[in-house]
Amino acid sequence: MSYDPSNVFAKILRGDIPSKPVYDSDHVLAFPDISPRAPVHILIIPKGAYTSAQDFSESASAAEKLAFFDAIAAIATQCGVAETGYRLIANTGANGHQEVPHFHLHLIGGRALGPMLPQD
Repeated sequence: MSYDPSNVFAKILRGDIPSKPVYDSDHVLAFPDISPRAPVHILIIPKGAYTSAQDFSESASAAEKLAFFDAIAAIATQCGVAETGYRLIANTGANGHQEVPHFHLHLIGGRALGPMLPQD
């Protein structure tokens, strides 16, 4: 998957689409999902052009990686789910059902979330 600069997150980063940031730093932007699946559903994106978790892991600088993972803790605390628990989801590639070709995490919490995947 190649990076598409017209993807929705690239447009948000450029300011073409408005967002309501809950976190904004040199390397990370986070904002509420427009279709939340739980009381807390925040999208966390790096400001660099990375297509997936794999791409971010292989290509991001040490500073970007550290900033991204430090942001997770700050956002969880800010949103009130650090103590009660939350889930991080990164959909990667076709089998992972990644819909936007810009690496992002879903931070989901605010209630009991149930099993990670349905039992087959």
